[in-house]
Amino acid sequence: MAKEDLIETTATVTEVLPDARYRVKLDNGYELIAYTNGKMRKHHIRILAGDKVSLEISPYDMTKGRITFRHIEGRPPVAAAGGKRK
Repeated sequence: MAKEDLIETTATVTEVLPDARYRVKLDNGYELIAYTNGKMRKHHIRILAGDKVSLEISPYDMTKGRITFRHIEGRPPVAAAGGKRK
C-alpha cells in the first residue's frame, strides 16, 4: 500500500461531538472519530446524528477518519455541473 492510499468507506454518524468532530460507526460495526474536510467546513455543510457519510481513513491510524461526503436520504445523486446550456 502506497503512502498516499486511503481507505474509502461509508459510515453512519452516531454522535455529534464538539469542534466539528463526529463519532461514526462503520458498516462492519467498528467505531471511530471523524472530522469534516475543509470544503465541507467552508460551505457550512451540516451533519447530524443518523446521517450516512463517506469516509477516508489513513492506513497508518485507523482510529480517525475524514468525512468527505454527506449522503442525503430520498434525494437522487446530483448530475455533474458544467452541462450544456441553451
